[in-house]
Amino acid sequence: MTDEALLVDGFEDALIGMGRQFNQDLAVYDYDKCIEILIKRDGMDYHDACEFMEYNVIGAWVGAGTPVFVEIGKE
Repeated sequence: MTDEALLVDGFEDALIGMGRQFNQDLAVYDYDKCIEILIKRDGMDYHDACEFMEYNVIGAWVGAGTPVFVEIGKE
């Protein structure tokens, strides 16, 4: 992992590995596991957890090294 890969605080259990794009490493997270964490940890319902994820996490571009979120088994 390079120093450029950014990690998301609180989603350590959803980290599934590292991805590579051109010359940088990116942290890769399981999207559905992140939703589960928000539901259990923060007491959100499914709808609120999805909305929070989309707006505050997926929608947050923090520059080079911004993490990637994958939905495993979905096309």
